[in-house]
Amino acid sequence: MGSEAEEKWEGKVGALVRGSSTYKAWPLLEDFFLHKWVPTIDTCYRVEGISGQPGCIRYCSVTRRSADSLEDVVTNWALEKLLATDPVNKCFSYEIVDFNTAGFESLVATMKLTAARDAEEEDGCVMSWSSAVNPIEGLLKEKILTFLFLIFTIGTTSLYLYTTGTSKR
Repeated sequence: MGSEAEEKWEGKVGALVRGSSTYKAWPLLEDFFLHKWVPTIDTCYRVEGISGQPGCIRYCSVTRRSADSLEDVVTNWALEKLLATDPVNKCFSYEIVDFNTAGFESLVATMKLTAARDAEEEDGCVMSWSSAVNPIEGLLKEKILTFLFLIFTIGTTSLYLYTTGTSKR
């Protein structure tokens, strides 16, 4: 049996995106560049490789006010590599290869769209995101998974707003 340090912290979340079929939402995801539809991402651009193809590396950054108000802004950034993409099943996997916050370099995630219909028979899709990350010293698993869930919630809300034409992006 492996040691606790070798175990991954895993989480999976999903949410219904009403009014957006997988065919309407997939073009926003398949090129691997989120800034077009996620307003909280300030910058997202290709560093190397071909957009939407395995091996493509993107740089993403988010700027926010520091929690302690001692600094005007804090910029978090990541380099993320596309590992696999499956346009038939509307999913892709990627990993963080570098990040300015210790611990997240080990994150591997998969995003998937599945056709769905809500209780009112409105077409939509379920956007699911699963991730695995090495344990991060000094942090609780629940805090990390809550943080990742918050990011996902912003993403699904943004996807809904963009695909329904109510986004400002």
